[in-house]
Amino acid sequence: MKRNCMECDLPISGREDKKFCCDGCRNAFNNRMNRDSTNMMRNVNNKLRKNYRILSELNAEGKTRIAQEKLLHKGFELHYITHILTTKTGKTYRFVYNQGYMITDDNQLELVRRET
Repeated sequence: MKRNCMECDLPISGREDKKFCCDGCRNAFNNRMNRDSTNMMRNVNNKLRKNYRILSELNAEGKTRIAQEKLLHKGFELHYITHILTTKTGKTYRFVYNQGYMITDDNQLELVRRET
């Protein structure tokens, strides 16, 4: 049975279950198939990285308190977080990886670093 590459349509030789003639065709095919979601995911990951850098810079000591405006002025986007942690006392911290923050009643942010 003659098989052709799913990307370039050239004949394939080798294993029976082989779908591509070379690694270049396999990579090109997969990049093309994943292009739409990759752009969206790349944008979200870039925003998460930026938020993480901002929190790390402002929270060098592991626990600090700052004005919310200072965080926003540096370009932090509050909607881009990795997870939420609610403590036993009912406090809710929003995290970007291991850097977290809690908005206090007086619009201050309590920044924390969670050790893994």
